[in-house]
Amino acid sequence: MSDLFDDSLVSERSQPLADRMRPENLDQYKGQAHILGEGKPLRQAILSGHLHSMVFWGPPGSGKTTLARLLAKQAGDVFLALSAVMSGVQDIRAAIKQAQQQRKRHGQGLVLFVDEVHRFNKAQQDAFLPYVEDGTLIFVGATTENPSFELNNALLSRVRVYVLRALSTEAVRELLQSALADRMRGLGELGLQVSDQQLNGFAEAADGDARRALNLLEMAGDLAEGGQLSDAVAQAVVSGPVRRFDKQGDVFYDQISALHKSVRGSSPDAALYWLCRMLDGGCDPLYIARRVVRIASEDIGNADPRAMDIALNAWDAQTRLGSPEGELAIAQAVVYLACAAKSNAVYTAFKQAMQAARESGSLEVPLHLRNASTRLMKTLDYGKGYRYAHDEPGAYAAGEQYLPDELADRRFYHPVDRGLEIRIQEKLERLREWDKQAKQGAGTA
Repeated sequence: MSDLFDDSLVSERSQPLADRMRPENLDQYKGQAHILGEGKPLRQAILSGHLHSMVFWGPPGSGKTTLARLLAKQAGDVFLALSAVMSGVQDIRAAIKQAQQQRKRHGQGLVLFVDEVHRFNKAQQDAFLPYVEDGTLIFVGATTENPSFELNNALLSRVRVYVLRALSTEAVRELLQSALADRMRGLGELGLQVSDQQLNGFAEAADGDARRALNLLEMAGDLAEGGQLSDAVAQAVVSGPVRRFDKQGDVFYDQISALHKSVRGSSPDAALYWLCRMLDGGCDPLYIARRVVRIASEDIGNADPRAMDIALNAWDAQTRLGSPEGELAIAQAVVYLACAAKSNAVYTAFKQAMQAARESGSLEVPLHLRNASTRLMKTLDYGKGYRYAHDEPGAYAAGEQYLPDELADRRFYHPVDRGLEIRIQEKLERLREWDKQAKQGAGTA
């Protein structure tokens, strides 16, 4: 494979361990068996050299750049890398010109790798379209963000998206073992002694990020004395927050979705876990508190009205006490909501009523429900015939109509047979029976 960057000017040993340990073939590549396993389309395309433009979507350290280099090497194409953070339209034009010259002079293709491709604006993304479509270059983008939201539809329609996953702890451990044993590219010549427990600690602390794992190991090697890594040094190296969490990205929304659905699914253990994952990742507890209030209304509702009080109290406790005391109150609310009787009847009724309000136009308020605050209004029959519920038997005006005539028979709220809504349903059925009797009586009068 040809490379536009001459690495010979840089001493190999001066490169970071993560760079030196990049896989040189697919067999050395760790993880991503779901797209690179035997018989998988991407593996077949790479081995056959018949490449297509694509986007790799995955978390940091999942091997996006490495995979792009491998597919260019396998195809015998030139590999050119751009960073969307540091590049502009001029860089894109230069890359396209290089691809055209390479194909014309040498009959060789060019794989253009664009890291953080979601950072390019619409115009920059559009600049690739004609050259991707006519095969001038093989476009390979890499992003940690959801391409559905961050990339233009025009570009997405011309590439195939492959989802890369965070490496398993076992895959990271194998990578670290390879680095310790490799005398040419890794740390083998140092004779670094790392215990199984320390190796597991590095693998777990990496949280699926191969680059971070190798950086931790290299740091530990620099600090080890006489080739022996002490537990104290190993612990110091892996200390600090490492969990993947992005308050504006997919990981954030995936985790809050998991918390919400765990509560809805009446799983207090899972709900607590996702709560702690978010807190451990640095999420603002007040954001979670607000979401818990939403859950109390959307998924518990009138089946257990106490849920709303508990959720609001937890929000108040976090506001007053801060962390970590307030977080315990949020945890209490999450557990209560997960164990509470569930009902989305109010949530569903609200959506249906809102739809009816939007679709039915400006229906007039029935005359008997209007406010007769002036003499003119009274002469126009505003409020005429209104029955004051408290003066009626059982404080209920049986047969009275409160909806506009056009919606007279519509029902939005359907209580479920759980929690307090069982009693609510019984009461509403009793009141509707009174309405039925009142209307029958009026019909025979």
